[in-house]
Amino acid sequence: YELLSETSPLAVDDIVMDAPRMVRSNREFILAAVTQNGWALRHATEELREDREIVLAAVGQDGYAFRYAAPKLRGDREIVLAAVKNYGCALYDAAEELRADPEIVLAAVVQN
Repeated sequence: YELLSETSPLAVDDIVMDAPRMVRSNREFILAAVTQNGWALRHATEELREDREIVLAAVGQDGYAFRYAAPKLRGDREIVLAAVKNYGCALYDAAEELRADPEIVLAAVVQN
């Protein structure tokens, strides 16, 4: 996975996209990938899109990746806050109760 850290973020997404399912279901590989390029989350298996640590790393790198998070994590306040701090429009994909949270809304507005 060290190779991923030496690869451009755009190439990381392509590598993950072209990887076999066995590789895309490897937790360590996906965690390394989303740390470089949050969008790589979209190629991870559904099980890994439910992994809180992986999703938090992905949205911390690029808040747009939040749209690829499993639905159950869209109500996770910490993940939503991290996402909107990087991409304010991630607020649209958050659970309804968090879209009304003043701190999260303010973070989204400040980011945009």
